[in-house]
Amino acid sequence: MNHQDIVTLDNVSLNYHSLEGETPAIQNISFTVSKGEFIGIVGPSGCGKTTILSLIAGLMKPTSGRVLIEGKEVEGPSSKVGYMLQQDHLFEWRTIQQNVLLGLEIQGKISKESKQRAIELLETYGLGDFRNHYPQQLSGGMRQRVALIRTLAINPEVLLLDEPFSALDYQTRLALSDEVTNIIRKEKKTALLVTHDISEAISMSDRLLVLSKRPGTIKSEYVIKLTGQNRSPVELRKAPEFREYFNKIWKELDVHVS
Repeated sequence: MNHQDIVTLDNVSLNYHSLEGETPAIQNISFTVSKGEFIGIVGPSGCGKTTILSLIAGLMKPTSGRVLIEGKEVEGPSSKVGYMLQQDHLFEWRTIQQNVLLGLEIQGKISKESKQRAIELLETYGLGDFRNHYPQQLSGGMRQRVALIRTLAINPEVLLLDEPFSALDYQTRLALSDEVTNIIRKEKKTALLVTHDISEAISMSDRLLVLSKRPGTIKSEYVIKLTGQNRSPVELRKAPEFREYFNKIWKELDVHVS
Protein backbone atom coordinates (compact mmCIF):
# COMPACT_ATOMS: atom_id res chain seq x y z
CA MET A 1 0.00 0.00 0.00
CA ASN A 2 1.27 3.46 -0.99
CA HIS A 3 1.54 5.84 1.99
CA GLN A 4 -0.48 8.34 -0.06
CA ASP A 5 -3.41 5.92 -0.23
CA ILE A 6 -6.21 7.19 1.97
CA VAL A 7 -8.75 4.48 1.18
CA THR A 8 -8.03 0.82 0.39
CA LEU A 9 -10.52 -1.92 -0.39
CA ASP A 10 -8.71 -5.24 -0.32
CA ASN A 11 -10.67 -8.09 -1.93
CA VAL A 12 -13.93 -6.98 -0.32
CA SER A 13 -17.16 -8.97 -0.61
CA LEU A 14 -20.46 -8.40 1.13
CA ASN A 15 -23.45 -10.74 1.34
CA TYR A 16 -26.88 -9.66 2.50
CA HIS A 17 -28.75 -12.10 4.70
CA SER A 18 -32.45 -12.67 4.19
CA LEU A 19 -34.97 -15.39 4.91
CA GLU A 20 -34.18 -16.90 1.50
CA GLY A 21 -30.49 -17.15 2.39
CA GLU A 22 -27.45 -15.14 1.39
CA THR A 23 -27.42 -12.70 -1.52
CA PRO A 24 -24.01 -11.48 -2.71
CA ALA A 25 -24.13 -7.68 -3.15
CA ILE A 26 -20.49 -7.08 -4.14
CA GLN A 27 -17.68 -9.53 -4.83
CA ASN A 28 -13.88 -9.30 -4.68
CA ILE A 29 -13.68 -5.53 -4.94
CA SER A 30 -10.15 -4.10 -4.72
CA PHE A 31 -9.08 -0.52 -5.35
CA THR A 32 -7.20 2.30 -3.65
CA VAL A 33 -7.86 6.03 -3.52
CA SER A 34 -4.91 8.43 -3.26
CA LYS A 35 -4.89 11.61 -1.23
CA GLY A 36 -6.74 14.38 -3.07
CA GLU A 37 -8.15 12.03 -5.71
CA PHE A 38 -11.75 12.24 -6.91
CA ILE A 39 -13.16 8.80 -7.77
CA GLY A 40 -16.46 8.23 -9.58
CA ILE A 41 -18.37 4.93 -9.32
CA VAL A 42 -21.02 4.03 -11.89
CA GLY A 43 -22.93 0.83 -12.57
CA PRO A 44 -26.41 -0.56 -13.14
CA SER A 45 -29.09 -0.13 -10.45
CA GLY A 46 -28.66 -2.49 -7.51
CA CYS A 47 -25.03 -3.33 -8.32
CA GLY A 48 -23.70 -2.34 -4.89
CA LYS A 49 -22.44 1.23 -5.48
CA THR A 50 -23.95 2.55 -2.25
CA THR A 51 -22.85 -0.61 -0.41
CA ILE A 52 -19.22 0.35 -1.18
CA LEU A 53 -19.74 3.80 0.37
CA SER A 54 -21.44 2.26 3.43
CA LEU A 55 -18.43 -0.04 3.95
CA ILE A 56 -15.97 2.88 3.70
CA ALA A 57 -18.14 4.86 6.14
CA GLY A 58 -18.03 1.96 8.59
CA LEU A 59 -21.83 1.57 8.53
CA MET A 60 -21.46 -2.07 7.42
CA LYS A 61 -18.79 -4.70 7.80
CA PRO A 62 -17.57 -6.74 4.82
CA THR A 63 -18.32 -10.47 4.74
CA SER A 64 -14.72 -10.95 3.62
CA GLY A 65 -11.77 -8.72 2.75
CA ARG A 66 -10.66 -5.50 4.42
CA VAL A 67 -11.51 -1.81 4.20
CA LEU A 68 -8.71 0.51 5.33
CA ILE A 69 -8.55 4.25 5.88
CA GLU A 70 -5.02 5.63 6.16
CA GLY A 71 -3.79 2.06 6.64
CA LYS A 72 -6.09 1.28 9.59
CA GLU A 73 -8.94 -1.18 9.28
CA VAL A 74 -12.38 0.43 9.46
CA GLU A 75 -14.14 -0.76 12.63
CA GLY A 76 -17.13 1.60 12.52
CA PRO A 77 -18.07 5.20 11.70
CA SER A 78 -15.29 7.77 12.27
CA SER A 79 -14.76 11.50 11.93
CA LYS A 80 -12.27 10.77 9.13
CA VAL A 81 -15.20 10.13 6.79
CA GLY A 82 -17.93 12.61 5.82
CA TYR A 83 -21.05 11.32 4.07
CA MET A 84 -23.26 13.46 1.83
CA LEU A 85 -26.57 11.92 0.80
CA GLN A 86 -29.24 12.42 -1.83
CA GLN A 87 -31.47 14.31 0.61
CA ASP A 88 -29.90 17.25 2.43
CA HIS A 89 -31.37 16.18 5.84
CA LEU A 90 -31.31 19.75 7.15
CA PHE A 91 -33.37 20.40 10.27
CA GLU A 92 -36.05 22.94 9.40
CA TRP A 93 -36.16 24.39 12.94
CA ARG A 94 -32.43 25.13 12.99
CA THR A 95 -30.81 28.07 11.22
CA ILE A 96 -28.29 27.42 8.45
CA GLN A 97 -25.41 28.09 10.84
CA GLN A 98 -26.90 25.75 13.46
CA ASN A 99 -27.33 23.05 10.80
CA VAL A 100 -23.70 23.42 9.71
CA LEU A 101 -22.53 23.03 13.32
CA LEU A 102 -24.61 19.89 13.87
CA GLY A 103 -21.88 17.33 13.00
CA LEU A 104 -19.43 19.09 15.32
CA GLU A 105 -22.04 19.08 18.11
CA ILE A 106 -22.69 15.35 17.68
CA GLN A 107 -18.95 14.64 17.84
CA GLY A 108 -18.51 16.95 20.86
CA LYS A 109 -16.08 19.11 18.91
CA ILE A 110 -17.64 22.54 19.20
CA SER A 111 -14.89 25.01 20.02
CA LYS A 112 -14.23 28.64 19.20
CA GLU A 113 -11.90 27.50 16.39
CA SER A 114 -14.24 24.88 14.86
CA LYS A 115 -17.17 27.32 15.01
CA GLN A 116 -15.07 30.00 13.34
CA ARG A 117 -14.01 27.59 10.60
CA ALA A 118 -17.64 26.63 9.91
CA ILE A 119 -18.61 30.31 9.62
CA GLU A 120 -15.63 30.92 7.30
CA LEU A 121 -16.75 28.01 5.07
CA LEU A 122 -20.23 29.58 4.82
CA GLU A 123 -18.67 32.96 3.96
CA THR A 124 -16.21 31.51 1.43
CA TYR A 125 -18.85 29.57 -0.45
CA GLY A 126 -21.47 32.31 -0.72
CA LEU A 127 -23.75 31.43 2.19
CA GLY A 128 -22.56 33.94 4.78
CA ASP A 129 -25.60 36.18 4.27
CA PHE A 130 -27.90 33.21 4.88
CA ARG A 131 -26.39 32.12 8.21
CA ASN A 132 -29.50 33.09 10.17
CA HIS A 133 -32.01 31.93 7.56
CA TYR A 134 -33.92 28.65 7.85
CA PRO A 135 -33.67 25.80 5.31
CA GLN A 136 -37.14 26.41 3.84
CA GLN A 137 -35.98 29.90 2.79
CA LEU A 138 -33.26 28.41 0.55
CA SER A 139 -33.37 26.83 -2.92
CA GLY A 140 -32.64 23.11 -3.37
CA GLY A 141 -29.16 23.83 -4.71
CA MET A 142 -28.31 26.10 -1.78
CA ARG A 143 -29.57 23.50 0.68
CA GLN A 144 -27.23 20.88 -0.83
CA ARG A 145 -24.36 23.37 -0.56
CA VAL A 146 -25.21 23.77 3.14
CA ALA A 147 -25.21 19.96 3.50
CA LEU A 148 -21.73 19.85 1.93
CA ILE A 149 -20.42 22.60 4.22
CA ARG A 150 -21.88 20.76 7.24
CA THR A 151 -19.89 17.69 6.11
CA LEU A 152 -16.73 19.75 5.56
CA ALA A 153 -17.07 21.44 8.96
CA ILE A 154 -16.08 18.18 10.71
CA ASN A 155 -12.91 18.30 8.56
CA PRO A 156 -13.03 14.70 7.27
CA GLU A 157 -10.19 13.10 5.30
CA VAL A 158 -12.61 11.46 2.88
CA LEU A 159 -15.90 12.69 1.46
CA LEU A 160 -18.50 10.19 0.26
CA LEU A 161 -21.10 11.56 -2.13
CA ASP A 162 -24.11 9.32 -2.74
CA GLU A 163 -26.14 10.67 -5.68
CA PRO A 164 -25.95 14.13 -4.08
CA PHE A 165 -27.63 16.01 -6.95
CA SER A 166 -30.30 13.57 -8.07
CA ALA A 167 -33.18 15.33 -6.28
CA LEU A 168 -32.46 18.58 -8.15
CA ASP A 169 -33.59 19.89 -11.53
CA TYR A 170 -31.13 19.60 -14.42
CA GLN A 171 -29.83 23.19 -14.44
CA THR A 172 -29.32 23.29 -10.67
CA ARG A 173 -27.66 19.89 -10.86
CA LEU A 174 -25.14 21.12 -13.46
CA ALA A 175 -24.36 24.30 -11.53
CA LEU A 176 -23.98 22.43 -8.26
CA SER A 177 -21.69 19.75 -9.72
CA ASP A 178 -19.40 22.66 -10.69
CA GLU A 179 -19.60 24.26 -7.26
CA VAL A 180 -19.12 21.04 -5.31
CA THR A 181 -16.12 19.99 -7.41
CA ASN A 182 -14.60 23.43 -6.94
CA ILE A 183 -15.16 23.32 -3.14
CA ILE A 184 -13.74 19.79 -2.80
CA ARG A 185 -10.63 20.64 -4.88
CA LYS A 186 -10.11 23.93 -3.05
CA GLU A 187 -10.37 22.20 0.33
CA LYS A 188 -7.99 19.48 -0.99
CA LYS A 189 -10.35 16.66 -0.02
CA THR A 190 -10.36 13.06 -1.21
CA ALA A 191 -13.80 12.16 -2.60
CA LEU A 192 -15.81 9.20 -3.89
CA LEU A 193 -18.94 9.90 -5.91
CA VAL A 194 -21.66 7.36 -6.64
CA THR A 195 -23.98 8.42 -9.46
CA HIS A 196 -26.26 7.09 -12.20
CA ASP A 197 -25.30 10.04 -14.38
CA ILE A 198 -22.39 9.02 -16.64
CA SER A 199 -21.77 12.62 -17.80
CA GLU A 200 -21.60 13.83 -14.20
CA ALA A 201 -19.14 11.07 -13.28
CA ILE A 202 -16.84 11.74 -16.27
CA SER A 203 -16.80 15.51 -15.80
CA MET A 204 -16.15 15.43 -12.02
CA SER A 205 -13.79 12.45 -11.58
CA ASP A 206 -10.05 11.85 -11.93
CA ARG A 207 -10.75 8.14 -12.19
CA LEU A 208 -13.91 6.20 -12.85
CA LEU A 209 -14.81 2.67 -11.74
CA VAL A 210 -17.48 0.82 -13.71
CA LEU A 211 -19.27 -1.94 -11.76
CA SER A 212 -20.94 -5.01 -13.23
CA LYS A 213 -24.52 -5.89 -12.40
CA ARG A 214 -25.12 -7.63 -9.05
CA PRO A 215 -23.08 -9.05 -7.51
CA GLY A 216 -21.02 -5.97 -8.26
CA THR A 217 -17.43 -6.48 -9.38
CA ILE A 218 -15.12 -3.91 -10.95
CA LYS A 219 -15.67 -4.35 -14.67
CA SER A 220 -13.26 -1.63 -15.75
CA GLU A 221 -11.44 1.50 -14.67
CA TYR A 222 -10.87 4.72 -16.61
CA VAL A 223 -8.31 7.41 -15.85
CA ILE A 224 -10.17 10.50 -17.03
CA LYS A 225 -8.08 12.97 -18.99
CA LEU A 226 -10.08 15.81 -20.51
CA THR A 227 -8.47 18.77 -22.26
CA GLY A 228 -9.68 22.30 -21.64
CA GLN A 229 -8.47 25.54 -20.10
CA ASN A 230 -11.35 25.79 -17.68
CA ARG A 231 -11.39 22.80 -15.30
CA SER A 232 -15.04 23.14 -14.31
CA PRO A 233 -17.19 20.04 -14.94
CA VAL A 234 -19.64 21.98 -17.14
CA GLU A 235 -16.83 23.20 -19.40
CA LEU A 236 -15.09 19.79 -19.39
CA ARG A 237 -18.22 18.26 -20.95
CA LYS A 238 -17.22 20.16 -24.11
CA ALA A 239 -13.78 18.48 -24.25
CA PRO A 240 -13.18 16.40 -27.41
CA GLU A 241 -12.45 13.25 -25.34
CA PHE A 242 -15.69 13.50 -23.37
CA ARG A 243 -17.92 11.82 -25.98
CA GLU A 244 -15.41 8.98 -26.38
CA TYR A 245 -15.45 8.16 -22.66
CA PHE A 246 -19.24 8.47 -22.58
CA ASN A 247 -19.78 6.03 -25.46
CA LYS A 248 -17.35 3.44 -24.05
CA ILE A 249 -18.89 3.55 -20.56
CA TRP A 250 -22.46 3.54 -21.91
CA LYS A 251 -21.68 0.37 -23.89
CA GLU A 252 -20.10 -1.25 -20.83
CA LEU A 253 -23.11 -0.55 -18.67
CA ASP A 254 -25.15 -2.34 -21.32
CA VAL A 255 -28.28 -0.41 -20.46
CA HIS A 256 -31.35 -1.87 -22.13
CA VAL A 257 -34.61 -0.04 -21.82
CA SER A 258 -37.27 -2.71 -21.62
